[in-house]
Amino acid sequence: MSQQPAPAPARQPLDEHAAEAARAYAAAERARTDALASVLEDIAAHGYPSPESGVPWETARDAHLARVVDE
Repeated sequence: MSQQPAPAPARQPLDEHAAEAARAYAAAERARTDALASVLEDIAAHGYPSPESGVPWETARDAHLARVVDE
């Protein structure tokens, strides 16, 4: 077995529109990940929130479905 790394495959450049779409997707995913990380850090620092302070899943579902219908 060779000790040399395998050569990297050649890359095809993206057109400007595709590159911008990839950057926008990356930014949106990074924002979602940052939001999740902040929630987890808050739970680690302060513990779980009490069930009484939360929103029932049915209420959250109905609000989400209403937003989808409005779009």
